[in-house]
Amino acid sequence: MFKQLFTLLLALFIAAPAAFATTYQLDPNHTEINFTVPHLMVFKVRGNFNDFSGTIQVDSTNKTLTATAATIKTASVDTRNQKRDEDLRSDHFFEVAKYPEITFVSKKISGSGSDITMVGDLTIKGVTREVTLKGRFLGTNIDPWGNHRAGFEATGNINRQDFGLTWNKTLETGGVLIGDDVEIGLIVEAVRM
Repeated sequence: MFKQLFTLLLALFIAAPAAFATTYQLDPNHTEINFTVPHLMVFKVRGNFNDFSGTIQVDSTNKTLTATAATIKTASVDTRNQKRDEDLRSDHFFEVAKYPEITFVSKKISGSGSDITMVGDLTIKGVTREVTLKGRFLGTNIDPWGNHRAGFEATGNINRQDFGLTWNKTLETGGVLIGDDVEIGLIVEAVRM
């Protein structure tokens, strides 16, 4: 009887490693959510979102994540240019009064260490699309105040048109003012809850 119980427990442990993941909360002071968009087809505008919250579930033994979720306040968009930021908050782009949040929820995470693939649902302006991010687990550590911390970074690309961010302007010399391909970058430091 004891042998059968031990075998069952061992099988459950092997089959469900995600059950042993630890939840960490994003540290906004040490986390960046940024983006890069082509401008005039010869330059790239870079920006960040400064107000967000979220969690990651960390499997430190296997050096990977098992789940992620984040909520980003669209009004916190920051490209270091007030006029451009106001335009991004307007009906031309994020329509922050109507769509105050961007959300991301992971659905599948595979790989470990420096080769992690995360597939999840990204929702912008009420439109949800599946996106893929490639990243790496940066590890865990304890800060000088005894807080357990975990790090992760990832990048991915989306087409802004897919999310209803369609405003643009045709240039006299040909081409358009803003490119459609948006590069997303995440540099995450999170604290164990």
